[in-house]
Amino acid sequence: MDKLHMALTELCFAINYCSQIQVWEYTFAPREYLYQHLEQRFARALVGMVMHNPDTNEIAKPSELLASVKTYMSVLQTVENYVHIDITRVFNNVLLQQTQLQDSHGEKTITAHYNTWYSEILLRRVSAGHIVFSENQRAFVSLTAEGAQPFAAEEFSDINELRALAELIGPYGMKALNENLMWHIANQVQELKKLVILNKEVLLSMRTNFDKPDQMKELFKKLQQVDSVLSRMQIIGVILCFRQLAQEALADILDNRIPFLMSSIADFKHHVPNGDTMLVNEMSSAAGHPCEVDPALVNVLRSHKNEVPDEEFIITCLLMVFVAVSIPKLARMDNTVYKPAYGAHANNSHCLAQAVNTLFAALFTYVGERKTLRRGLILPLQLASSSLLRLGRENDKDVIKNRDATYILLHQIVVQSPFLTMDLLEACFPYALIRNAYHTVHKAEQ
Repeated sequence: MDKLHMALTELCFAINYCSQIQVWEYTFAPREYLYQHLEQRFARALVGMVMHNPDTNEIAKPSELLASVKTYMSVLQTVENYVHIDITRVFNNVLLQQTQLQDSHGEKTITAHYNTWYSEILLRRVSAGHIVFSENQRAFVSLTAEGAQPFAAEEFSDINELRALAELIGPYGMKALNENLMWHIANQVQELKKLVILNKEVLLSMRTNFDKPDQMKELFKKLQQVDSVLSRMQIIGVILCFRQLAQEALADILDNRIPFLMSSIADFKHHVPNGDTMLVNEMSSAAGHPCEVDPALVNVLRSHKNEVPDEEFIITCLLMVFVAVSIPKLARMDNTVYKPAYGAHANNSHCLAQAVNTLFAALFTYVGERKTLRRGLILPLQLASSSLLRLGRENDKDVIKNRDATYILLHQIVVQSPFLTMDLLEACFPYALIRNAYHTVHKAEQ
């Protein structure tokens, strides 16, 4: 080993003494040759350390990969002791390519592998059940059934892992991940619009008769595929909750790396001049800052926009009505159980709060009704409140088995909304019911 090390050292020193070798009409530069091979081997080593296995859906934890990359880089830096080359140039070229979906040779990168794994594997497992988004732990947490194969979702989705991911793939890589997530949301929205069109006449009647309980009860029975609407909204909510975690992790890393630039972006966001606020929101979102209206979601929805703007606005309003009147049905479901330890419902119903607030803000913005958003959200709040209050008069235990957990969901929608206030909620739903609901679910867990 010592002989090999010595031979390598002598070879490295030889490169310093001979910058060019002339062979007929060709000029061979040993130092550039070394640069190219170091870059290629470093790139292959990085992708190899991801250890992504599509057959078993296994992948290295971002924190473990980051530690391995730093170790590999520290070893490569010792080359500078023997050869007059700028190893930082190698790092910059390779690591910057790894923030894209493909490198200069058309090969998959770290960003591509993690993009696929988080959007296609982790989030699909969340939708399949036994994994919840915990507000308390700020991570997706596994609720593994007894006897099932354990998969610890928190080992890949907690803040430390996502910070490591953000450090590895950078803002460009996180943007690629966000665009992929937004594409999945847009597909769900298109399906939701089809369900709205299917139930359009019934929803129009419900929109104008929300203050007539008996008529609303009969109209609700005519609605088709209510479960599908709730399921798709939950999927959208789960994706948005994961995106929120990823954005928080990105902001933490950038605050540490470029604090002065981040403070300038924050200042710009809070003092937006008259003009295109979406442009400022896009800049803020790219840096990980939360925005009232998600620019990435607005842009992807615009790409699917209907040619008739008025029709889009009506469908958006009816979708809000559909979601609002469907919420009480969650009380019938066995797994709509609120778990105070996690700050989550067992079937991720609490993610509906994120879906309602983020999705409808984006929908109202892209149909050009941003200024009427707050007024537009009051109607679905009234519809959901009146529908939930009717549960209080129900005696059927199957209908009200998880009524308290559903009351908590209504409270979460308002608390997380930048447009709704508790005053608006108390005007149409007694806060005493929410307080009693929290008391009941905490007592049940003890």
